[in-house]
Amino acid sequence: MKATDVRKHWSQFNDDVVHAGPRFVQRNRDEWVALNTDHLEVILEPFTFNAETFLEDDGSVTVSLREFDLVENGETEETALDLLTDELLEYAEDYMDNFNMYFNSPNRQSHFPYIMNILSQDNKESLRSLIRCQPGKR
Repeated sequence: MKATDVRKHWSQFNDDVVHAGPRFVQRNRDEWVALNTDHLEVILEPFTFNAETFLEDDGSVTVSLREFDLVENGETEETALDLLTDELLEYAEDYMDNFNMYFNSPNRQSHFPYIMNILSQDNKESLRSLIRCQPGKR
């Protein structure tokens, strides 16, 4: 679709995106896509986090994400996961605040779909449910 047509028929365009499916739009040399949140959820479904848990000598638990260089330690696994969830959200917000820098960094561009999945969650519990834990090897 051309951007001028989208502007002229904005309400119909939105109805079509929500009820009929994604739409691709071209404005001069720029292209963008519009989709509803249900479609986005399906796209992002595979972008979950794999974490390893380690019982430390002092009885605390360390949780380490494989996908990102994030590690948290807490008195319990639950506490460590809560801290890790907060850290994921903070990183996602920082990524979006500095989007061009992160997205254009070769070692951070692959984080983008994970960032979108983090930010599309309704609450901390749903974000935390994206983290899959298994015992780590020492």
